[in-house]
Amino acid sequence: MKLLAGLCAVALIAIAPLAQADVRTLNWNELKPDDWKAPPVRDPMFYEQNPEAQIQQSLDAPVVPELNGQHVKLPGYVVQLEGDDRRVTEFLLVPYFGACIHVPPPPPNQIVHVTFPEGVPYPVTYDAVWVTGTIKVEHKDSDLALVGYQLEATAVEPYF
Repeated sequence: MKLLAGLCAVALIAIAPLAQADVRTLNWNELKPDDWKAPPVRDPMFYEQNPEAQIQQSLDAPVVPELNGQHVKLPGYVVQLEGDDRRVTEFLLVPYFGACIHVPPPPPNQIVHVTFPEGVPYPVTYDAVWVTGTIKVEHKDSDLALVGYQLEATAVEPYF
């Protein structure tokens, strides 16, 4: 029995790096085609002085269909949508701080709608995070923005 337990432990140790290798680390530029350029983000003061400019731009921004179904890890900032008094279970992941709240939402191909039933503790959501999970290329309209990707998270960790 001890031999069987030892063999199982060795097998798990050998498999763990393989599971990590299956995760593709993405950057935000990989969520858009190479030939598409996102509109510039201006200083938040500009948007305060020009409230009409606070609408989401490029609603027809193209996505990358080849990402569909991939297991990915992506850094970003949390815009809370659902949760309770301790944890966030649904959020938008955006590439820069203040997106959707202090400045207009990025184009749909630069927003990921994340569900994480386990929930992210609130203190983790105050800074940048890494989100790991399976990504789907699928538009969704939230109260804050049109979104180009969905992600079912298996882990949300502090970036720093």
